[in-house]
Amino acid sequence: MTHKDTSRATLVLGGARSGKSRFAEHIVAGAGLDKIYVATGAAFDAEMESRIDAHRNQRGPSWKTIEEQTDLSSVLQRECLPNTVVLVDCLTLWLSNLYFAEKDVVAETAHLCEVVASLQGPCVFVSNEVGMGIVPENRLSRSFRDAQGRLNQDMAKVCETVVFVAAGLPMILKPNSQPDIKL
Repeated sequence: MTHKDTSRATLVLGGARSGKSRFAEHIVAGAGLDKIYVATGAAFDAEMESRIDAHRNQRGPSWKTIEEQTDLSSVLQRECLPNTVVLVDCLTLWLSNLYFAEKDVVAETAHLCEVVASLQGPCVFVSNEVGMGIVPENRLSRSFRDAQGRLNQDMAKVCETVVFVAAGLPMILKPNSQPDIKL
């Protein structure tokens, strides 16, 4: 993959309430382009509806919002244009939506990565780092954790920039040269 293929995508990783969404919104707002927020979460209950409303109010009216729970690739192909910047929040909810819809997670992830490599405009993806805790006790949770880890790795390969956010502090993971470790 050439540098040109990945020059338009940024992946922002972090744990729950790490500040990753706020950081992603900040870099998108600073781009000086039309802003599109792609929300992958759905309001299945009052608490989630309240979270969605709070996020929308925090962003303000200068953002166009598109709600899409599963067909993320089509939205990106249509909306990632040179004069816009798209923020996808978040890949973890998108992945869980694929699970609930009984979609082929491996195929959907591969297709998303192909689309990301050919975007016509900048895009920022937010995703949870879920593999840093205890091993889940049930098979479905372990399967999801593994799929999320693979999705994050695959996205990190096709994105030019990868940032990890902890306690609101961003750490650049890519671009970065591999450490020169000799034993």
